[in-house]
This record gives sequence, structure tokens and C-alpha cells, in this order.
Amino acid sequence: MSAETLMLTTMLLPLAGVIGIISARNNPNVREGITLLTSVIVAFLVLTIANRFLNGEEFSLTIAEPLPGIAIAFRIESLGVLFSLVAGLLWVVTSIYAIGYMRGHHEKNQTRFYAAFAVAISCTLGIAYADNLFTLFLFYEFLTLSTYPLVTHSGTDKAKHAGRTYLGILLGTSIGFFLLGILITWYVAGTVTFQENGILSGKLDPAWAGILYALFLFGIGKAAVMPFHRWLPAAMVAPTPVSALLHAVAVVKAGVFTLLKVTIYIFGSDFILANDVTGGLVWVAAITILVASMIAMTKDNLKARLAYSTISQLSYIVLGTMLATKSSLIGSAIHIVMHAFSKITLFFAAGAILVVTHKKLVSELDGLGRAMPVTFGAFLIGTLSIIGLPPFGGMWSKWYLGLGTIESGNLLLLGVLMLSSLLNIAYLMPIPIRAFFGKPAGGIAHTHINEAPKTILLAMIITSVMCIVLFFYSNHFYQLANLAIGNN
Repeated sequence: MSAETLMLTTMLLPLAGVIGIISARNNPNVREGITLLTSVIVAFLVLTIANRFLNGEEFSLTIAEPLPGIAIAFRIESLGVLFSLVAGLLWVVTSIYAIGYMRGHHEKNQTRFYAAFAVAISCTLGIAYADNLFTLFLFYEFLTLSTYPLVTHSGTDKAKHAGRTYLGILLGTSIGFFLLGILITWYVAGTVTFQENGILSGKLDPAWAGILYALFLFGIGKAAVMPFHRWLPAAMVAPTPVSALLHAVAVVKAGVFTLLKVTIYIFGSDFILANDVTGGLVWVAAITILVASMIAMTKDNLKARLAYSTISQLSYIVLGTMLATKSSLIGSAIHIVMHAFSKITLFFAAGAILVVTHKKLVSELDGLGRAMPVTFGAFLIGTLSIIGLPPFGGMWSKWYLGLGTIESGNLLLLGVLMLSSLLNIAYLMPIPIRAFFGKPAGGIAHTHINEAPKTILLAMIITSVMCIVLFFYSNHFYQLANLAIGNN
């Protein structure tokens, strides 16, 4: 298969899966089989693309040119390969999990759920492989629209209100700031195509560069930088597999990935460092890291606590991106991977608890660990990886982010990262501790409670094991991150 055909097939296959899912709407087994088969094939294709790319093959495809010099075009580079691997591989695991969750929780509109999920994956791959800001912006907006039915899945007033918040913030920021930044970039540079070392050096007055960067920072609302973060906790009304999509597989990772692309291939790290482009903007990320962590500590609702944890963890990536040193950029790219596997494990566990016990509050979890050891064991592994302890993958991304703050000469930011890790311990570790060592309310053991359905357990086991595997085998992701940054 040619490089162009392979890339196009990978992006379109989830849409073909949508047709099959809808056609099999009256046969749940077939519908879920099509979902799982499509996700497995897509995972195989993204692995194939990654292998061929690392062996030196080039992938480039132009679909159309709506305006002179502005094309809908795709080209595979190392950062896009990294992101597509996260989305493609985790779609398989999330599909396995969703089968058990959607059935076990007796969710309605399951066909719509699987179809919208597949469309979202297609949009995510379009973002990963976009060759320019115009193409990326199109798929960025398509991703927002395709995930709206997932956020409002239950159809309740609360879900509809969350959907309005979701669309309002994400479309408002992208159209009001992100699109404006793209137009200014086009006007200044005469192109919006991603290039090594960026496209703005020598064309943009450094005095205006910080303002342009701020348009991208706040316009990419999916990165959930404060104050444009409220859509993320609001969207937690959605089913847990959707939370996994939002937090690990696609949406928020599309946000931080986009900011990384803009930083590396539009501004260029040399231009940013030479002109102190990000300047005080780095403190927006630092404040988000700490404030979101402190808010997480106050949340008794488990999914809400995890949502604010995600807001904090995303700003690790944003902070490293804006520091723009080699180590910080590598740390940001790797944290996309490490956080994805860690956080999806935590959400999988939260969903398992809900399916089995219908409990949503941290204060209700005392003693449950003895009845659900696999679930809370997985939660513990995900927690330790988020904290950044060895032997878990999250250590490596935090290591490089810490090195990045040292390279930048800003030790106060290193202190922010260290304090945040302590806050991670404060709001996450009490959950497995209460579950394993707490006494159930009334002193009554949870003898009537068993583990979640097997597909839910399988998904949790896979992602928690990967949290450990990524500590020992992270070289390929490091190589991809280093390739993206090496020439900048």
C-alpha cells in the first residue's frame, strides 16, 4: 500500500466503521464487533505508519486547495506519529471497556455513542496528520462537534447544560482567538504550513510575538488553561468511556498537541527563546497547575476530582511547551503519552466503581478495595504514574519537564512542579488508601460486591500494565519527540 493510500485509509476507516455500526444498530453483538474490529485495524495501521516513518518513508497528501496557498493537506511527522499512536492504540482499549460499561450500566442510545466515538477518532487522526494550521483547524472544530453528542449522551437537563458549556467555550475560544491567530500568521508569514524551525522568524516583529502566542494559547481551549477550563469538569456528566475519550484518547490531548505543533513548527523554539516570546505567559500554566490541584483536593465527587487533576496535568504539557527548551519540549511530548495511559486507567476504575456499586463520591469508597482489589490496584498504579514515581512511565515525562525548568534557569517553576507532585499525592492517594484500609460505613463488609464485568477489568489491566511497561520501554516515544525537536 502506498504511503498516501495508507494515510488516507487510516483516517477514513473509522468513518467506514460508522456505517457498519449504524447498519448493525439492531444487533448489539455485531455492532460492538464492528467497533472493536475497526479499532484494531486502525491501531495496526497507525503502528504500520509509525514503523514506516521511522524507517525513513515520507507521507504527504493534498486533498484540495480551497484558496491559493491554503490547502487541505496531510503530512506525517514525528509529533503526529506520537499522537496518532496514543489515539489509535487507546481506541482499542476504550472499545473493550465501553462494551462492558455501556451494557453493565444499561446506557441508552448505544449505537449513537459508538458511531460518534468513531467519528471523533477520525477527526483526531486528521489533527495528528495535518500539514498546516488550516487543515488542523478544520479537524479541531469537527472534533468539537462530533463529541457534543457524547457529552450530552444521557439527554438530561444537566447533560444539555454541560453540552452548551462545552460548545460555548470550545467554539468561542477557537473562533475568537485561534482562528484570529491563524489569520495573523497567514498575513505575516504568507503561509500556514508547518515547517522545521517555524515560519515566523524574520517576518514577525518580536514585540508582537507574545500577543500572537497568547491568541493560540487561549484559543486552543481544548488545552483547558484557566480561565477557559470549565468545559472539562462540566463534561463529566457524560458516560465514563466518554470521559476517557475527553481526558486521554482525543480531546484534551488534541489541545496540547496543537499547542506543541504551533510552538515547534510555527514559532520555532529558537525564535521563542531568543525573543522571550512566552514571557509571563508561562505563569498562566503554572497557576493552572497549582490552582487546579488545590480545587481537586476539595472535590468529593470522584470524576470531578479526576477532571481537575487533568486540568493540572495538561498545564504540565503547556508549561513545558512554552519554556521551549529541548528537555521541556521532550517532556511535554512524552507527557501526552504517559498521562494518557495513567489517566485513562483512573477513569476506567471510576467507571468500574460506578457500574458495580453506583457510588460516585470518594467518601463512599471506604473498604471497597477488599471487594474490588483489581479495580483499586489499577487505580493505585495509575495514581503512582501520575505522581511520577518509578517504576511507572509518568516519571520520565516529569523528569524531562524538571530538566527543562533547570535549562530555562527558572528554578521557581521547578518548585511549582515539585509542589504539584505533592498535591497529586494529597488528592489521589487517599482514594486507594481509603478503599484498602478504610472501614465501611456501619462496619458492614462489602461481601455482596464483586469486580466489574470482565471487559472492564481487561481494559483496566491493559492500561495499568502499560503504565509500568512505559517506564522500561519508552525509547520509541522519546525518539519521536526528539525527532520533532532536534532541528528546532
